[in-house]
Amino acid sequence: MNDVSHYAILSAMLAPAFFLTATASLLLSANNRLARIIDRTRTLLQELPQLEDESERLLHEQRIALQRRRSLTMLRAGQLLYVALSFFVGTSLSVAVDSFLDHRLGKLPILLAALGVLAMFASSLLLARESTLAVTAINEEMDHRHARKPPR
Repeated sequence: MNDVSHYAILSAMLAPAFFLTATASLLLSANNRLARIIDRTRTLLQELPQLEDESERLLHEQRIALQRRRSLTMLRAGQLLYVALSFFVGTSLSVAVDSFLDHRLGKLPILLAALGVLAMFASSLLLARESTLAVTAINEEMDHRHARKPPR
């Protein structure tokens, strides 16, 4: 193998490396968001037994249900990001191995890359959905607190 083919192999491995970096950033963000959702849910669960007013209790249970939907959405998004990460690592490995096998892997590197991008796209849709749920939750809490405040 000459230096040009080594350079070509390394160049072909750069695109998956960029996707790996982007996926890792999204994964870090998703895990941080999931941790915040879990913290909020724990707070709501701790407050629940102290509520005596039935309407307040029902409202709290609805908030807990919304946090559950958020956490499951974030879990799925995180799982898809891990899948994407695996496909991008597989892409890099298959590019490297393919060069040593005289390109016998055919379109496998392209397939792995496409599957990684698809998983990343699906996770991005879930992250957007969770953001919508988060805004819904905070708006509801602000509206409820505003309605409870006595007029001055």
